Amino acid sequence: MNDIPLTTLFATLAGLLVLSAFFSGSETALMSINRYRLLHLAREGSRGARLARKLLEQPDRLIGLILLGNNFVNILASALTTLAFVRIAGEAGLLIGTATLTVTVLIFAEVAPKTLAAFHPERVALPASYVLYPLLRMTYPFVWVVNVLANGVLRLFGHRSGKTPDTAMSQDELRTVLLEGGGLIPDQHRRMLLNILALQEAYVEDIMVPRGEIIGIDLDDDPQTLRDNLARFPFSRAPVYHGSIDQVAGILHLRTLMDVPAGQITPALVEARARKVYFIPEGVPLPQQLLEFQRMKRRFAMVVDEYGEVIGMVTMADILEEIVGEFTTTPSQDSRHIHHEPDGTLLIDGRIAVHSLNRRLDWGLPTDDARTLSGLLVSHNEALPEPGAEFEIEGFRMRVERLGDNVIAQVRVWPPNPSVRED
Repeated sequence: MNDIPLTTLFATLAGLLVLSAFFSGSETALMSINRYRLLHLAREGSRGARLARKLLEQPDRLIGLILLGNNFVNILASALTTLAFVRIAGEAGLLIGTATLTVTVLIFAEVAPKTLAAFHPERVALPASYVLYPLLRMTYPFVWVVNVLANGVLRLFGHRSGKTPDTAMSQDELRTVLLEGGGLIPDQHRRMLLNILALQEAYVEDIMVPRGEIIGIDLDDDPQTLRDNLARFPFSRAPVYHGSIDQVAGILHLRTLMDVPAGQITPALVEARARKVYFIPEGVPLPQQLLEFQRMKRRFAMVVDEYGEVIGMVTMADILEEIVGEFTTTPSQDSRHIHHEPDGTLLIDGRIAVHSLNRRLDWGLPTDDARTLSGLLVSHNEALPEPGAEFEIEGFRMRVERLGDNVIAQVRVWPPNPSVRED
C-alpha cells in the first residue's frame, strides 16, 4: 500500500466521497419524495418513477442497500485517509486525517447532498433509481443478511417487521392539503372538494326540510281549493297527502298535469298522476343517499323515524347544494333564516339546521347534541330558555329573542368575527 502514489489515494478518496454523497442524497430523496406525485409520473410513463416505486415497496431492503453502500465507502475512505496522512505527517497524521475526513464527509457527503435532495427529491430520486435498482439485485444476498440480522435485533425490542405502512391519506390530511393548496387550486374548486369531504360527516336529517315546514297538496281539499293550491305551488314537485303529511299518497311532478285543462283537475286525477313515495330512514349519510338517489333514479324522498312517522323531506338538489352551493336564483330557505344586522350581529331562525349554519357561515358549532339551533340551545340549557337568556357556545355569544310553539323561534348571535358574511 505504501507504493500507491498519493495522487492515486486522493483521487480514490474523491471518488469515494462522491459515492458517499450519492448514497446519502438518494436516501433522503427517496424517503421524502411525494408518493402521489411518484405514482402520477409512473402512470405517465416515467421509468425512473416506476423503479423508485419498486424500491419503495420494500423500504427495509432499500435502506439496507443504501446503508451498506454508504458505510462501505466511508470506512474505506477512512482507511485510505489514514494511510495517506500517516505518510505525509507521520503519527500526527492519524489525528489530522480523522479531523479532515470528518469535516469533509460532514459537508460534502452528508449535509450538502441531503439538503439538495430534500429541496429537490424528484430530481435526485428518479436518476438515482436507475443505479440503485440494479445494484439492489446484484447485492441482494448481502442486503438480505443485513436485514435478517437487523430484524432480529428489532424483535428483541418487540418490533415485528411486516408490510409497508399504509401511505394513503386520511380525510383530515386531504383536507389540510386542500386548505394549503394556495393558488394551485381555484377557490371555487377547493371549496367544492372541501364540501365533498364534509359531506362524509353529514346525514339526511342535517339538511332535510323539517316536517313543520313541508309544503304539499292536501287531496282532501275541495277541487277548486286543490286547483288554486296547484296554481300557486312554488316548486316543480309536491308531496300530496290526505289530511296529514303522515298520510302522504305520492310525489307529484306538476308538469304531468300540463295536458289537463285546469277545470278537469280533481284529487283523484292528482293522486293517479303522483309517483309512489320514496321513504328513507333518518341517519342515512349524505354520500350514501346521493348514490341511492342515483341508483333508484329518484330526486325526492320523505324521511321517517323509527316509528314510521314523517319527520322531514330531502331532495337530490339539497345534497348537491351541499357540494356546489346554491344553483338557483331563488333564495334558499337557509338564506331567509339568516339576517345580518347593522351592528354586526345576526338574527337567525331557531329552526335552521346547525350543519347548514356551519357550512354557510364557516362556523364550528357542535352538531352532536342537536340538529337545529333551537335544539342546541335547549340542550345546552337543559330546558327551554326564556326570551332574553344568553349563552356562550364555542366562543359564540347567543341571546334568545323570541319563542314560538315551544321552540326557540329567533336567536341573536354575536360571532367571534363580527365581519362574517355569507359566501
